[in-house]
Amino acid sequence: MTNPNTSTGREKIVLAYSGGLDTSIILKWLQTERNYDVVCFTADLGQGDEVEEARVKALNTGAVAAYALDLREEFVRDYVFPMFRSSALYEGYYLLGTSIARPLIAKKMVEIAAKEGAVAVSHGATGKGNDQVRFEMTAYALNPDIVTVAPWRDWDFQGRADLEAFAHEHNIPVPTTKKDPWSTDANMLHISYEGGILEDPWTEPPAHMFKLTVSPEDAPNEAQYVEVEFLNGDPVSIDGEKLSPADLLQKANEIGGQHGIGRIDLVENRFVGMKSRGVYETPGGTLLYHARRAVESLTLDREVLHQRDALGVKYAELVYNGFWFAPEREALQVYIDHVAQSVTGTARLKLYKSNCDVVGRKAPRSLYDKDLVSFEAGGDYNQHDAGAFIKLNALRMRVQARVAARAEAKETAQV
Repeated sequence: MTNPNTSTGREKIVLAYSGGLDTSIILKWLQTERNYDVVCFTADLGQGDEVEEARVKALNTGAVAAYALDLREEFVRDYVFPMFRSSALYEGYYLLGTSIARPLIAKKMVEIAAKEGAVAVSHGATGKGNDQVRFEMTAYALNPDIVTVAPWRDWDFQGRADLEAFAHEHNIPVPTTKKDPWSTDANMLHISYEGGILEDPWTEPPAHMFKLTVSPEDAPNEAQYVEVEFLNGDPVSIDGEKLSPADLLQKANEIGGQHGIGRIDLVENRFVGMKSRGVYETPGGTLLYHARRAVESLTLDREVLHQRDALGVKYAELVYNGFWFAPEREALQVYIDHVAQSVTGTARLKLYKSNCDVVGRKAPRSLYDKDLVSFEAGGDYNQHDAGAFIKLNALRMRVQARVAARAEAKETAQV
């Protein structure tokens, strides 16, 4: 983890490091231009072998220490699942795969800074994006005295060519390719794609871009049925197999990906004020979202469900905008977790060529009463009562219509 040969006794800074072009440049820039000893941190949120590769590369590039932490279970258990309980969707589509990862990464950055005696933290987010807000808001919430360094807002580089020239000057190995002219961000919940050719919202994403999902045209010609069981608000098994949070999400990803589930192409409103185009793959999250809604339809009271959904819009904005550790999000979470305690049951889904359809749901404490809803007469519901119910609810509209009619008649008479 430590690279003793590079320690200089300078002040330390912790860098959220991926090993790609931007953060590789930032590592060296922080050393040469800001005179920091750099401690690198790579969060394993499901990216695979590239996590350890990044740790090794950081040490070889001059970091005084490099951490690679397996955060997969913590990520799903303490961030993804609590967010899922709110049924949050940003602007009606986005399941917040990038947004929800940032507070955990920033939290660990701050913890490592405390452990290493670092005075500052840094990241590779640009000055135009949302991630700079998410990283820094979290850092300040957890350590109000921490210094944040955002190189993209400070350095003189104008574009990718300048970065590559700096890399060559300092012998930094940088993989580049012209085959994939876009940027990606991956974790267990999703992969996002943006920039490059995707900046034109009229351009269709190339078929070879997607990594988690097959295209609908190549998906199996037979549907697959999947059962997801929920217990007190969280999914606990798929097709009867009990799994940990991370393993369950991984299995949902594999199943959904085989059928092309969870692709969205979205022009969204960034917190910093501009619109951007993002393409996302969220196969497991999409599968679990529809399964949850199915169980909730049986187990949640109408007004509670509607109120939770209304608050879910605000919750999604808080996550997207970087307010995970803000008191209002934490207060909302208490309410959402209370509501979710009723969400116990099983949903059956039918997956077929990018379609994820709910075809069955059951719950031990279902509020659905077949006898009550039946078209047959009988039960606790007296259909004659509906007339008075309708008249009472229509009273204000009837009064308004009568007033409008009298006003119109008066105006006509004056003419």
